[in-house]
Amino acid sequence: MIFEKSGGAVDWLIVGLGNPGQKYEHTRHNMGFLTVDLLAEQLNVKLNKVKFKSAYNIVRFGGQKCLVMKPQTYMNLSGEAVHEAAQFYKIPADHVLVIYDDVSLPVGKLRVRPTGSAGGHNGIKNIIAHLGTQDFPRIKIGTGAPAGGGAEMIDWVISVPSQAERKILVESFENAVKAAEDIIENGCQKAMNDYN
Repeated sequence: MIFEKSGGAVDWLIVGLGNPGQKYEHTRHNMGFLTVDLLAEQLNVKLNKVKFKSAYNIVRFGGQKCLVMKPQTYMNLSGEAVHEAAQFYKIPADHVLVIYDDVSLPVGKLRVRPTGSAGGHNGIKNIIAHLGTQDFPRIKIGTGAPAGGGAEMIDWVISVPSQAERKILVESFENAVKAAEDIIENGCQKAMNDYN
C-alpha cells in the first residue's frame, strides 16, 4: 500500500490503545496495539514515526488518508495523544476510531459502537475527557474477565492470555482490521451489522 507524505489533510485517526514497553507487549490491555500493528503489517508500513506522544504513520486505508497511532503515554493518559493529533489535523471526533480491550465481552468477541460511555475503561475515560465528547467510533475486543473480578482485574488486564485464548484473539485482530476498514468505507452501522 502507499506511503503518504506527512502534512496535508488526514481524514481519520485510527488509535490502538495499549501500554508501551516489552513488559506489556502481549498482555490483554494491549489488544489495540496488537490490532494496529497487524493493520500496519498488512499495509507493509511500520508505526515508527514519533509525534503526538505516539508511535504512528500515515497510510491509505479504506480509501482514506489515515493516521494510525499507538499512544506512548500509558493507557490512562491516552487522551493526551489522541487530542494532540486530532487538534493538529482538525479531525472531528466521529473520525477518531479507537480500538481497545473490553473485559465485559467474551474472549475474541468484537463489538463496534459509534459512541458510548467509558464502561470503566481508563483509556477511553481519558479520551472522552480530552475530546470533550463520547461520540467517537470504537471497536472493542473481548478479553473475558477473571472469575473473582474486583481487585484481580488489574492483574488480569496486564497478564498474557493463554495459548488457547491467543489463537482466538489473532483471528479477532484480523476481524478488527476488517471492521475498521468497514467503518471508514461504509460507516458504523454496516460494521455493526457485519461484526457485532
